[in-house]
Amino acid sequence: MTMSASGEDLLAGFLAEPANAAVDITTAVERCSKALGLHDSVVYLTDLEQRLLVPLTGHGPELDIDGSLAGWACRTRSLRVEEAKVSGLKAWLPLVDGAERLGVVGVLCPVLDPVLLRRARALAALLAMMVTSKRAYKETFVRRTHTEAMQLPAELLRAFLPPRTIGTPHVVSTAVLEPAYEIAGDGFDHALTATTLHASILDAMGHDLASVLAASVTLAACRNARRTGADLPVLVDSVDEALSRWLPEQFCTGVLAQLDLAHGVLRWINCGHPAPLLIRAGALVPRAMEREADPPMGSLSALASGPRQVQEITLERGDRVLMYTDGATESRMRNGTEFGLDRFVDYVVRAAAAGEVAPEALRRLIHSLSENTGLRDDANILMFEWKESQP
Repeated sequence: MTMSASGEDLLAGFLAEPANAAVDITTAVERCSKALGLHDSVVYLTDLEQRLLVPLTGHGPELDIDGSLAGWACRTRSLRVEEAKVSGLKAWLPLVDGAERLGVVGVLCPVLDPVLLRRARALAALLAMMVTSKRAYKETFVRRTHTEAMQLPAELLRAFLPPRTIGTPHVVSTAVLEPAYEIAGDGFDHALTATTLHASILDAMGHDLASVLAASVTLAACRNARRTGADLPVLVDSVDEALSRWLPEQFCTGVLAQLDLAHGVLRWINCGHPAPLLIRAGALVPRAMEREADPPMGSLSALASGPRQVQEITLERGDRVLMYTDGATESRMRNGTEFGLDRFVDYVVRAAAAGEVAPEALRRLIHSLSENTGLRDDANILMFEWKESQP
């Protein structure tokens, strides 16, 4: 039996053993690395603010995402190799769940031939699945990726939020929400079916626990209706009814959208929210999605003069649609001036022109906002890119 076959057989044996499904990730890394002929493998996860890579296994130091080779592998979702401090090579491979960047795995090996590279990639794929399946209930993951205590409203709302990034080869949707540990009424949602991307952004009135409750009810009502196949007007009606019944003094602005993945037809309802922005061929299309907005969701919906207005536009391949809350544009710079929509758009356009993938463009944008303004209000940004039609 060849060494290659032996390693693959050992890994297959590990996966086939039912008892191994319950082992902790440190044990899994050790056993799988040994089976594959790899050494000193260590897993790093991104922290909540996507600034650091923190060790989940091993005892290494935190790594700067913007200033390390491991961070480069995470940002670009690509292999990076460097000389190890002792001997051999250190390979950094991204941990990816679909389209979401979870972190990296560092693998020490004497050489990186095609066989070891294939094994290292197999290990990274396995660990990404393990992290995804366990992070919902493993407190260790949360403690490692949080760098400070989270306020109660933020803790409540984040329990309702989906992964930051979802996608397929045909579409990717990504979102950021800051300040990470103190958010109140802002929220986002995105989900995929075989034919449709559902994306929403919302801003509940206030900056306290009541606003978080309103945002949570809005998310739940929207999902509840969506999962029965409801169309956009029914989704918004469901939110109106839920808020009016349970939180009659609260209201919520937002944009709820549905993208037809086959033809790029985007439909949306704007409920008293800033209009989405369309980025095409690396440039803003002025006023492409500006329409008269409906009243906010909740009891204020009674002010509407008629049914909710569904807007529609057809995207072109590579188009990006940006939805945001006013905290992203109304934050004050250190010198007292407003960050503003022009500066906000300029950053997104420059990131698109530089070829940055959507998740990385938003990560850099939210960090720029945080560093230059301090983000006294929630800043919530969601961007999706339609890459091509379904085959």
